[in-house]
Amino acid sequence: MFNNSIKRFSVFCLLLLLMPMTYAAVAPDVSGELKKWHSITLTFDGPYVSETDEENPFTHYQLNAVFTHKQSQKQYKIPGFFAADGDAANTGASSGNKWRVIFTPDEIGEWQWRVSFRKAPFIAVSELDYSGFVGGEIDNSQGQFNVKASDKTWPDFRERGRLQYVNQPYLRFADKGGYFIKAGPDSPENLLSYQDFDGTFHNDGHKDQLVKTWQAHEQDWQQGDPSWQKGKGKGLIGALNYIASKGMNSISFLTLNIVGDDQNVFPYVDYDTYDRFDVSKLEQWNIVFSHAQSLGLFLHFKTQEAENQGLLDNGGLGLHRQLYYRELIARFGHHLALNWNMGEENGNWYPRHQTMPQSTSQRIAMARYFKEQDPYNHHVVIHNGNFFEDLTGADSFYTGVSIQTSQKDFGSVHNQVKKVRSWPVANGKPFAVAVDEPGDAEFALQPDKFDPNHDLARMNGLWGALTGGAWGTEWYFGYKREHSDLTAQDWRSRDKFWTQAKHALDFFKMADVPYQNAQNLDSSMINAWALGVRGEFYIVYAKTADKSLKIKLPQGQANYSVQWYNPRSGGKFIKGSVEHINVDKPLKYYFQSVTQELGKPPSQHNQDWVALVKRL
Repeated sequence: MFNNSIKRFSVFCLLLLLMPMTYAAVAPDVSGELKKWHSITLTFDGPYVSETDEENPFTHYQLNAVFTHKQSQKQYKIPGFFAADGDAANTGASSGNKWRVIFTPDEIGEWQWRVSFRKAPFIAVSELDYSGFVGGEIDNSQGQFNVKASDKTWPDFRERGRLQYVNQPYLRFADKGGYFIKAGPDSPENLLSYQDFDGTFHNDGHKDQLVKTWQAHEQDWQQGDPSWQKGKGKGLIGALNYIASKGMNSISFLTLNIVGDDQNVFPYVDYDTYDRFDVSKLEQWNIVFSHAQSLGLFLHFKTQEAENQGLLDNGGLGLHRQLYYRELIARFGHHLALNWNMGEENGNWYPRHQTMPQSTSQRIAMARYFKEQDPYNHHVVIHNGNFFEDLTGADSFYTGVSIQTSQKDFGSVHNQVKKVRSWPVANGKPFAVAVDEPGDAEFALQPDKFDPNHDLARMNGLWGALTGGAWGTEWYFGYKREHSDLTAQDWRSRDKFWTQAKHALDFFKMADVPYQNAQNLDSSMINAWALGVRGEFYIVYAKTADKSLKIKLPQGQANYSVQWYNPRSGGKFIKGSVEHINVDKPLKYYFQSVTQELGKPPSQHNQDWVALVKRL
């Protein structure tokens, strides 16, 4: 009997030792499909708190979870957040005991996780592991789950995985290696100024007349699409459906414009509080972002409008700015295709700032924070304002730039892109260049009603950017026309232009060339622009084909095919007057070339055309 007692006690002790390896101290509710590239949510029961508690739950608690892939030992440290009652998007709750971590696995197989939940004044922004005190029973909880392959199909980003900056001027999907060229609306910048979101911004006396209904797009909402609070959200969800149906793959929005043109978009509980977040509103934002990703829409997070540069910590990385960034990363960083834009029209570039303009060191510090704190290492960009020369050094963690231009005819776009793409690389990271506000401030991309053909936008803006070496464009609406940058809530106002932008995306899909290796080759052309790899392929854009179009090809022996594409109507590649170019000249020096006639497209020689020249 004594021996049996010893055996039973030994088994009991062994079980106690094994339990932490397989069971959480506090077992979370696990939601989301346990599949690769799908967002998996762990929701824990923790301390019951409120957004307005004297002991601030957003600053005085820190929830992190470390996820480790058993086979590869790949590891991610994911920040968590306060989730009120766990269903705040629908209930509007501002208090509760739910604490949440959202993780997107990039490998199939077993993932193990361990949670840290700590408490102390201002611990939320602490970079130390296990600082402060135990915040509750959640602390040191652990467990695992098994991840299977995704079953999603394109254009859902989960089919291709995370979109990554890979030390090239174009972003690439992690799973299947394809590259991405974006096109979509940059306006309205106050996309999230929406009456169906919770919060106080609707009637706080700050430009309440600019709050949107998105009513024109309620017709585009479909059965089975998300909504919240018994049918709210249909207008904005419908807008996403529409813009995706036009073949666009990107949207852009501010997340902070307390000071500025609209003053209705912010993550906080009210206009004047910068350390307490509106949980239900942010959950509703996430519903919108999740739907966008399922439609194949890239998320361009513009984290502050120009007038807000000094709103948080006078532009520095104090408590308020770090807290803001942490909440963005924790709540939205799990999405697969996005970039963090550190600021619209950023820097000290005009004499009437409403808050302190950010200095070079502050601009660099913002990107460094995201490099260090974003576990997924998303693309980080910034917008001019100040141009980008001060961000090219070895101390810069920017991976790209977001260009704004100022000419009504979009005429500066091409050379601006060429300029940045030509800069020497000091830190091993060539900038991925996007043109996100082409045109002038007043008009830019006008409604179809005023400019149905959009010739200048297409020629100088769209194809000017792409042949300069940009990885995409987003389109600003100006402020002088109806459906402006602030008032737009019907993307059909530019329906005809979205069709033309889709033709450009279609071209790059059909061309089947490694454009990720390309650079501007205007010097190889007469009367045209070109993007390509010398001696391999040339994407040639001619604003008019009635001039003599010539191409300078390397000496030696080579044959090239010539095909034409109509950027106005799209369609298939077609033959022109010259179908093949033969080069047969003895090679003496690599830099020497021979000039050849490119020929003519089959018709409409007075219009713009694209030619694809490929070595056979």
